[in-house]
Amino acid sequence: MGNLLPDKSRVCATTGLPVCNSAQLFIKLNAVFGVVALLIGVTAAFLLALTRWETVALLEPANYYKYLTVHGLNMLVFWILFMEMAILYFASTSLLNSRNFSRALSWGQVVLMLTGFLTVNYSIFMDRASVLMTSYVPLRAEQEFYLGLILFAVGALLGCVNFLGGLFIAKRDKTYKGSIPLVVFGALAAVIIAIFTIVHGAVALIPTWLWSIGVLENAPDGAWYRMIWWGFGHASQQINVCAMVSVWYLMATLTTGSRPLNETVCRVAFVLYILFINLASAHHLLVDPGVSAPWKMWNTSYALYLAVLASMIHGFTVPAAVEVAQRKKGIGGLFGWLTKAPWKDPGFAAFFLSLLIFGFGGGITGVTLGTHQINIIAHNTLRIPGHFHMTVAGGTSLAFMGLAYYVVPLIFQRDYPARALARIQPYIFGFGIVLMGIGMTLAGSLGVPRRHPDIDFTGAQIPPHLGDAGPFLAVVGIGGTIAATGALIFILLTVYTVFLGKSNKGRAMTSWQKPEQDRLTKSLITTHWNPEEEKLRPKGTLVLTGIFLASFAVYYFANWKALVDVWPVK
Repeated sequence: MGNLLPDKSRVCATTGLPVCNSAQLFIKLNAVFGVVALLIGVTAAFLLALTRWETVALLEPANYYKYLTVHGLNMLVFWILFMEMAILYFASTSLLNSRNFSRALSWGQVVLMLTGFLTVNYSIFMDRASVLMTSYVPLRAEQEFYLGLILFAVGALLGCVNFLGGLFIAKRDKTYKGSIPLVVFGALAAVIIAIFTIVHGAVALIPTWLWSIGVLENAPDGAWYRMIWWGFGHASQQINVCAMVSVWYLMATLTTGSRPLNETVCRVAFVLYILFINLASAHHLLVDPGVSAPWKMWNTSYALYLAVLASMIHGFTVPAAVEVAQRKKGIGGLFGWLTKAPWKDPGFAAFFLSLLIFGFGGGITGVTLGTHQINIIAHNTLRIPGHFHMTVAGGTSLAFMGLAYYVVPLIFQRDYPARALARIQPYIFGFGIVLMGIGMTLAGSLGVPRRHPDIDFTGAQIPPHLGDAGPFLAVVGIGGTIAATGALIFILLTVYTVFLGKSNKGRAMTSWQKPEQDRLTKSLITTHWNPEEEKLRPKGTLVLTGIFLASFAVYYFANWKALVDVWPVK
């Protein structure tokens, strides 16, 4: 057991991996709190979707902004980061055959993040902080709102320090051979970005908190605040990207026994994330007159593409690894590996749909919206939420849901009930998100504003082009309702499993698919390329890559055509 003492660990009956009892406790706590945040965020999302659907118009404006704040923080910050903390504990212990670094740091992480989570939600629900997730000054929330965010960020920082400590003792005690596993490397990249992110959060939020309690007489400068805040706000989503991609590699192995074809390339892609992905924060400032045009051009039209390259590498290597693993089993044909994949396994379905939605729905739209000229006409429209719902909800959240279908049976040692319902849950959620994202994108293309409960935002006659957006806003409402239903199914199944599910202690988890011999542990830890597999070329993945590039080109140039229509060349 290496550095793990027998009385402080157990061996997972399914994977054969060691499970540190201390780490297991904190994986459970973070996962439970994450699901609670997801429930709050999804409930708010349902209300918001039915408000943007003009025929329903459920919420009054004051409540709209209240629940928009609830939704943004719980979905984009609390749910995601609690789950990422759980991933860090698993990666630094089970995958390294090591132990949790410090229970004191772990308890500090949990207590501070939980306190911040509860404090922020209290402030919003008590109508003391309807300032949206961005909380742009001079809008001012009550002091506990900013304090809660600071406490949550400090707790996340303690989790990052604990993870780095875990890497140190695993290296010191030689609990693994060679380089750290790829999933752990991805988690390390997420932690490095997280530290950068938390520093920006502190620089932006601490002065704002001091202003809210009267220590500082004047609010921070608005342009300065936006610049620093987006180093926290958007960069926090880049932590999600690293964690999401790590989950892709993990779930690909757990569900198909695949392994990366070239780990060096995958690791280089994670390094590109570290160096360049935070530049994506700039696309929120492209309409800001306080930032120079050359700075905007350099960040979004040139340097950012190195981070896009990293995502494209991962978007190729993950399905390519799955394809090769499937071909090793004797599955032929150009797309036989895909049609005969374990689609009835919710872990596989969720992670692969996450990859497709993130790539086609989020990646293509994100790069396009990051173009300076296009961003100017699209930034304050529903196209932006359409983009990040594809990336964060369709990408990260769906990947984490797929992870839960394995983490809960392996760590909580309880099997999911209603397995037929669990099998279709990723499809319900994924379909709803895609439908909502398409509705938002099309409505936004007609100029429908974001961050507003309706299209009649001037009180004057509605412009004709906005009047044509009604059907697309109905699609937003319908898609949001379907997605919320899928998320609620996941929450109910997971909560029932955690507290009432059938125990699988002493035996392997009930498989979602037919058992495959010797596919889990060795593939998770040993991922070296076998020269005999050289002939198993990922031909189908190459075709999918071509389809992706063609789709990107068509969408990108369609946006330039729309730009010309707005600013015709004379």
